[in-house]
Amino acid sequence: MFGDIMGMMGKLKETQQKVEETKKRLDFVLIDEKSNDGLLEVTLTANRKIKNITIADELLADKEMLEDYLVNVLNKAIEKATNVHETELAAVAKEGMPNIPGMDMFK
Repeated sequence: MFGDIMGMMGKLKETQQKVEETKKRLDFVLIDEKSNDGLLEVTLTANRKIKNITIADELLADKEMLEDYLVNVLNKAIEKATNVHETELAAVAKEGMPNIPGMDMFK
């Protein structure tokens, strides 16, 4: 029994390390999003850090429209990045979960 607990603890520590490695890797996974008309483009990492924003000159003339574009496009990009982030971390966590009796009902 004690060996099982030690084995599970080792597996959990290994999984925690893999989660941290995955978080670092997600800094290099880029998500691109653009407005339907292509006037605004954003790039961010799967860790939701903005890397680039490209704004067409015609948007610069209308502050309110630019603000609307930024809100809409950034929200879409953040949603995509969050989905990638959560999917990647869930896969690593699931892979490293110890086989605990009764926990399979939560899949």
